[in-house]
Amino acid sequence: MANHKSALKRIRTNEARAERNRYQLKTTRTFIKKLKTSASKKEAVELFKKVSGMIDKLAKKNIIHKNNAANRKSKLAKLVNGLK
Repeated sequence: MANHKSALKRIRTNEARAERNRYQLKTTRTFIKKLKTSASKKEAVELFKKVSGMIDKLAKKNIIHKNNAANRKSKLAKLVNGLK
C-alpha cells in the first residue's frame, strides 16, 4: 500500500478516471450497436454523426488508439453507405 499522501491521491484519481473511461467506452459501444441494427438509412446517418463524434472523443482522450478510431469509423461508414 502507498505510504505518501500524494500516492494515495494518485490512486484515487486513477480509479475515478478509469471508471469515467469505462463509462464513455461502454456508452459508445451501445450506440455502435444501435447504429448496426438501425433499419432506415436516415436514422443510421443521424446515428453515424453522433457515433463518429463519440469515437473521435475517445481517441482524443487516449481511451482508444487513433488508428483504432479511424478503423471503426471507416467500417461504420461503409455500413451506413451500404444501406438502402
